[in-house]
Amino acid sequence: MKKRDVLEFATNFYDENQLLELEHAIDYAREKHKGQKRKSGEPYIIHPLHVAYTLIDWEMDIDTVLAGVLHDTVEDTTASLEDIENLFGRDVAFLVDGVTKVSQARAGMRDLSSYLPQTKDNLSKLLIAVGQDVRVIMIKLADRLHNLSTLQHMPKDKQIKIARESLEVFAPMADRLGMGRVRMQIEELGFSYLDPTEYKSLQNLMKKRLGKSTRKLGSVRSEVEMELKKQGITFEINGRVKSIYSLYKKLKKVDGNIDDVYDLMALRVIVEQKEDCYRILGILHGMYQPMIARIKDYIAVPKPNGYQSLHTTVITPNKQIVEFQIRTQEMHDYAERGLAASFHYHEQKSSKDYKKSRKAASLPAELQWITQMQEVASKLREGDEISQEQLNIDLFGNRIFVYSPKGDIYNLPEGALPLDFAYLVHTDIGKHAYSFRVNGNIHAFDKSLQNGDVVEVVTRKSSSPKQAWQELVTTTHARDKLRMQLRKLGLIHSISGAAAIIRDKAARRSRS
Repeated sequence: MKKRDVLEFATNFYDENQLLELEHAIDYAREKHKGQKRKSGEPYIIHPLHVAYTLIDWEMDIDTVLAGVLHDTVEDTTASLEDIENLFGRDVAFLVDGVTKVSQARAGMRDLSSYLPQTKDNLSKLLIAVGQDVRVIMIKLADRLHNLSTLQHMPKDKQIKIARESLEVFAPMADRLGMGRVRMQIEELGFSYLDPTEYKSLQNLMKKRLGKSTRKLGSVRSEVEMELKKQGITFEINGRVKSIYSLYKKLKKVDGNIDDVYDLMALRVIVEQKEDCYRILGILHGMYQPMIARIKDYIAVPKPNGYQSLHTTVITPNKQIVEFQIRTQEMHDYAERGLAASFHYHEQKSSKDYKKSRKAASLPAELQWITQMQEVASKLREGDEISQEQLNIDLFGNRIFVYSPKGDIYNLPEGALPLDFAYLVHTDIGKHAYSFRVNGNIHAFDKSLQNGDVVEVVTRKSSSPKQAWQELVTTTHARDKLRMQLRKLGLIHSISGAAAIIRDKAARRSRS
């Protein structure tokens, strides 16, 4: 990668003044990193150039690209944040500072299961940096991709550490941002170093299976193409092969039986209009027998990270099982690039919503987790009780969408309870919750919510928080608000005291 390559690529996306800024940043970084080498023996500047190229490919704003070029200067050279701000502006300096904090956190972070004090402190830095501006993690993802691609030059212990972090922290982050292609790249590279024997074994298994399936799938594709053309639909159709790491995770769910994995290969149909998606679904079900339980409408009810598509699995007359994914071009771009395709910071930075990004309601539902991360981070920094279980639930667990009766969308962790929803809507709504109706029916306080539920909180002024509610919330946000109210009512004396009560009850349950 050379300066010329980056600048030529950038001409497709930025104006003349921005290109001059980019050239200035590259020259500055080259001078600061002069004499430094990568483990491969290449000049260090190769790395920030790769990071910048990736960020340009994601069509990030120019400040993000400049910060990508400069992201290691403060940590690894004589450059200071003040220097960066004077030369490239406050926004670029802010992003470089955020990336530096994430790098410092990563340097001391063991895997998340080792919940030790230094791990907690570093995780806190990571979450705070991301919570303040999500572009920080975009830069870090680009940084991680290039580092993973050159991991063969690192010692074995470093390979394992970086691969584990990639799978446990950065791949889930990419998934939360809807960046499916990046998540897959990180998972594939990370898994190949973390368990190279299993990776090669599954790679060989996949090759054998694909060899048998490709010809059969080709005939199905031809049939579908012919029918869609006959119906006058404008479309593209292509194949999608399941990633090795996705196959690894799927096999664990089906006791290692690859015959139970129906989506090793899928056909993806991309169309112009949303209405065409449903029309094609009907055509496919007219041509082949659908497997009813495997029809998924992620257009009407998107995945928590914003992913939209129709999925259906059919059985052909010759008993072949084929999965189809049907989406518009816009949906496809988001599925591949996620936040990089839809979140335009040059429009957002001056808006009220951006400035008020600490409030969950100000962000789209699929981005509310960013605010939740910031809340967890501040609690960690203040030394409050945060369990590993809470971190897993709040940050890296599966997410669901639920709706208010007015149609507002709220993003919660899988397994969330009605009180979690009530406190997310508003602290006072949670405080005065009397009962819940879900999809029009009475719903128990201890019964989990499901994706797509419509949740109505019935409130009464006379209703107030109870100690027992501490076992009826799962999110950090709801737990914190509830404890604050219980302290005001004199029902608990401190956060640590409340935590002790919960631990004692859990201990008693485990002994019984």
